[in-house]
Amino acid sequence: MRRSPRKAVAAGALIASAAMVAVALPATTATAGTTGTAGTQAPAQAASVSPAPRAGALAAKLTPAQNAALLADAQAHRATTAKALGLGAKEELRPKSVLKDADGTLHTRYERTFAGLPVLGGDLVVHADAKGAVKSVTKATKATVKVASTNAAKTSDSAKTFALGRAKAEGAKAPTAESVRKVVWAASGSPVLAWESVVGGLQHDDTPSELHVITDAATGKKLFEYQGVKNGVGNSQYAGQVTLGTSGSGSSYTLTDNTRGGGKTYDLGHSDDDWATGTLFTDTDDTWGTGNPSHNQTAAVDAHYGAQLTWDYFKNVHGRTGIRNDGVAANSRVHYGNTYVNAYWWDTCFCMTYGDGDGNTKPLTSIDVAAHEMGHGITSATANLIYNNESGGLNEATSDIFGAAVEFWANNASDPGDYLEGEKIDINGDGTPLRYMDKPSKDGASADSWNSNLGSLDVHYSSGPANHWFYLASEGSGAKLVNGVSYNSPTYDNKPVNPVGRDAAAKIWYRALSTYMTSNTNYAGARTATLQAAADLYGANGVIYNNVGNAWAAVNVGPRMVQGVTLTNPGNQVSQTGIALSLQIQAVTSNAGASLTYTATGLPPGLTLNASTGKITGTPTTAGNYDITLTVKDSTNALDIVSFSWLTWTLGTCTTTQLFGNPGFESGNTVWTANDPQLITNDNSWLPARTGTWKTLLAGNGNSWYNDAISQTLYVPYGCKATVSFWLRVVTNEGTTTIPYDKLTVSANGTTLDTYSNLNKSTGYVQKTIDLAPVAGQYVTLKFAAKEDLAAPTYFLLDDTAFTIHN
Repeated sequence: MRRSPRKAVAAGALIASAAMVAVALPATTATAGTTGTAGTQAPAQAASVSPAPRAGALAAKLTPAQNAALLADAQAHRATTAKALGLGAKEELRPKSVLKDADGTLHTRYERTFAGLPVLGGDLVVHADAKGAVKSVTKATKATVKVASTNAAKTSDSAKTFALGRAKAEGAKAPTAESVRKVVWAASGSPVLAWESVVGGLQHDDTPSELHVITDAATGKKLFEYQGVKNGVGNSQYAGQVTLGTSGSGSSYTLTDNTRGGGKTYDLGHSDDDWATGTLFTDTDDTWGTGNPSHNQTAAVDAHYGAQLTWDYFKNVHGRTGIRNDGVAANSRVHYGNTYVNAYWWDTCFCMTYGDGDGNTKPLTSIDVAAHEMGHGITSATANLIYNNESGGLNEATSDIFGAAVEFWANNASDPGDYLEGEKIDINGDGTPLRYMDKPSKDGASADSWNSNLGSLDVHYSSGPANHWFYLASEGSGAKLVNGVSYNSPTYDNKPVNPVGRDAAAKIWYRALSTYMTSNTNYAGARTATLQAAADLYGANGVIYNNVGNAWAAVNVGPRMVQGVTLTNPGNQVSQTGIALSLQIQAVTSNAGASLTYTATGLPPGLTLNASTGKITGTPTTAGNYDITLTVKDSTNALDIVSFSWLTWTLGTCTTTQLFGNPGFESGNTVWTANDPQLITNDNSWLPARTGTWKTLLAGNGNSWYNDAISQTLYVPYGCKATVSFWLRVVTNEGTTTIPYDKLTVSANGTTLDTYSNLNKSTGYVQKTIDLAPVAGQYVTLKFAAKEDLAAPTYFLLDDTAFTIHN
């Protein structure tokens, strides 16, 4: 596993450092990146020096009181300023802000009124020299501001009703009319008397809404509308195209999310200065990044998106507004250092910091990593688990747990939820994740279960048992397929564990962390805290309470819970309509002589449960996905409850559809997962695309160091088959006509479908088609992987792919 050569001393680094694996010093006595006696060494300087800006244009360093004095002065002289600008008798200026340069130049922003009414689009900025002489004026409108009358023909109620209708038409959720006021609309053409209505609630994607609707006060017709909550469009590397919370208007935007505590994202420009704030990202059109790490904004899009998802998750799920629960957002800093393979949280700067990974092409800014780092902040603000020994492992596990919880909650199609930490960032260079929650030891260093030497491990490895607990509490033991990822979680005592569900497990952990854990909580203490949290949330000694305890027993922390009845979860079921079936439910009771009674809710139509035998029989009649709750109670009233899903499908209902996203690669490095973003390219100087301007170029390196691969995971609905087709061109420098030195392998879920080599060289593109046979109801990961030997290069070019489902 790769290890960063520095920075693990920063509280909450994503991975361990080979140089520093001991306890992170508290932020009050030492800072990330410093060594020696606390407070005696200056922070590291930036690696590069930029040209200094013109000194006079720098903003003057003003205290809040000094800035308030400037604003008060502008207020006192606003009438004189209006007269100097030649404004009309009914016009007034209202100062909004004042900026002062180091050379004394003042930039005073005013809003305008006409006959006491706000003039929307009438704002202006007066630029004056140090002596007060006006040098220039920037106006939003050049038109003379006046209206013939301030009496409205249409009522405010009619304007409000119209605005609510507009919000509903745009898919708003629970729109509410928050305000309506009479204004002069001067932002488009000649000024007119109007009503401005503001509608709150949520936008269609659950973003907070502040829809402003401007209607003509004489006719009631719409003049204009805009969303007060700024949502930029971001093209991320890991999450596809996303909506961002940004600020600004016109041709000036920043990555500032004022709807979520003012969180900002900064560019460190590859500086490794821990103290640097960086440069706030700006843009002219509110469309950020390209999805390719070569674009400076792409990493910022992922980091900003991860921060807003985490804010929303904690606010909506746990009722926590911000890391400190004070409504103030932490900031994000990207492009830290040069090829820095880590990310970290730091209390001192109250921020998350992200490196760009190997070759500066794999930023550590995926959803789960962003949530992981913010999770460290929440831990610091709550239990403040000491970052060493077992408490340090719990600290790290908390961040992994919330990383997974946020990723699942986000429900992003490009980065679906899983129990793998850092699976998108390819930190190991071979496509494997950083950590596995279902079986932590799969990373080669983490512990699956508690042992007496656990505290001596690095905290990233002693986190294993808690991560394992969360998986077992969420999904249960045994083989599972979740969002296309296969898991098979073992238990320390080889006994099964029934899950409480992911949402419940996350809520229990959060309550335990925020209410019952302390700085030195160990694994035994975490068990006690989560059981108390489960009792608070779901009742003591109930099924959820017992399953929480049993998940701990399964990682060798505490005993199994005695509950009388033990019901084995049958797992998710799949059946075809019209075909009879039988499923025997397994349950036992430890109460001698007690009889069992079975009940179920949500069974598919056509199926019934025998209350005495526990057998489900019948013939499903209706296709659908059904959520089943199964309860078994014995005659002493001891009981156990499990939940599972039952999908029923009907043969012959598959519509022929092409499923690949970005099938011709014309959207660049998006949708596809590539272990090198440069594999998808629009460089046609020598080997052109078949159609359009983009293609995938695998291999061509002439050595065996590289394992070029692209892949995409798709779900094939029940009742469908699938066919994969693509256009392939093979260009080779190999001279042999008999030996396949360099190979391209096409595989589905790890099974090789076909192999091509330097022997398949061609002057142009040749279409290939592979039948996957029946793959109904499966997630299929289709992968193209190239491998060369140490001799001459071979180039495998792919274009115009298709993954077609059909009957």
